[in-house]
Amino acid sequence: MLGRDPAQGGPAVRESLGLMPQQASLYPDLSVAENLRFFARLYCLPRALFRERSLRLLDITRLGPFLDRRADALSGGMYKKLALACALLHRPEVLLLDEPTNGVDPVSRRELWALLYELVHDGMTVLLSTPYMDEAERCHRVGLIHHGRLLLDGEPRALLAKFEDETYEVEGGERDRVDERLSSLSDVHAASPAGSTLRITVARGSAGTVATALTPLHASLRPVVPNFEDLFLARVRPEAAA
Repeated sequence: MLGRDPAQGGPAVRESLGLMPQQASLYPDLSVAENLRFFARLYCLPRALFRERSLRLLDITRLGPFLDRRADALSGGMYKKLALACALLHRPEVLLLDEPTNGVDPVSRRELWALLYELVHDGMTVLLSTPYMDEAERCHRVGLIHHGRLLLDGEPRALLAKFEDETYEVEGGERDRVDERLSSLSDVHAASPAGSTLRITVARGSAGTVATALTPLHASLRPVVPNFEDLFLARVRPEAAA
């Protein structure tokens, strides 16, 4: 970690890290201001430095008007932003985030990502876990993990460029019958809901076979551009993960 041995580095390693856990990490009966002061004392920040940094963090998280609000009275998005501000008070070199947008509304989710981009632009390394493939696709480098195993890792665009499957949306037909038929075809590597239709990935060159199998069900295939979720779902099937 940063050229230091985590097992031997002790305080130097810990001081370089910021952590925002998935589960509640703040004191619910303390206000926004009180939580910030508490974590500042944990980090032994001088008062002047705490004042400067907290004002900056309150500005970028837009929590300034809510200084007196208790943590347990914050919305999910505001709570996450306060937890992030507390983790950033000591200006870590590496920020560890465990599913930072879990349970967050779309607007707060977008604001959190805007903050992360700003931190990365300023030179901070951000390492996060997320179940959302659209978020994974935003990262500079990603590792796809399933059941504790690393399936793929690399730059998202490069991984997608190497994706060999073809992706389609299934149009028409009765959905349950179509889904049952698809599950019996070995060339179909993944199937997932896409609104009122199904989105599938199939082995390259096998779309004709799949389309023929769906014709009696009055269903057809429409080609679409593969995304990171298609890649992940195709890779976690038992044959691919073996």
